[in-house]
Amino acid sequence: MDDTPATTPGTPLGRRERNKLKVRSRLYDSALKLFAQKGYEQTSVDEIAETADVARGTFFNHFQRKEDLISAWGEQRRARLRAGLSASEVDRQESLRVALERCMRILADINEEERDVTRSMLMAWVKAGRPMQEAPYAGDIFAEVIKAALERGELPEGINAYRVGCLLRDVYLGTLYRWSQAEGQDRHLELRTELHAACAIILDGILPAGRAEPAAVPC
Repeated sequence: MDDTPATTPGTPLGRRERNKLKVRSRLYDSALKLFAQKGYEQTSVDEIAETADVARGTFFNHFQRKEDLISAWGEQRRARLRAGLSASEVDRQESLRVALERCMRILADINEEERDVTRSMLMAWVKAGRPMQEAPYAGDIFAEVIKAALERGELPEGINAYRVGCLLRDVYLGTLYRWSQAEGQDRHLELRTELHAACAIILDGILPAGRAEPAAVPC
């Protein structure tokens, strides 16, 4: 159960609400730390509560079940993506290639900053069936970028923005799966480089032949 209090923007939280948020945050951070160290399946609710220095029952005041941590992880990543896109001050007139590479760079940064957590939580996310259950959030963002390019006349009118957005999401997730599970020498591969390379293949297929492209943002 998520008992995070609902407040209106600008409304200061009372002491009780602030304490609830602090405990929830401590539980969440403790869980991710343990997941990165031991794996999601190998970590118990008791261990999470002990690491957060709270009673076991307190965990269930904030999360109805351990699987709810997967939802919280996904929402945090979506919030970071939204914040990254907002902070980057995306110009709707910038080229399609630059706009998509910007999105891929933000996604890569989110994952590369916490690789061990990403690896553990991604496996849990897949096992829980979330790719089939959740709305294709990243695909919607990619589709918006494609729509902007269509409005500028950068792409042929027959291009379906939603389909291309879903395809880019599939490419992102597939690349992320391989990167997160890489071992040995392959572990040194940079996700940003792999995402940019995959993105370029799709762009070369949908952009009109011979169209001049400005230099891509540096990796």
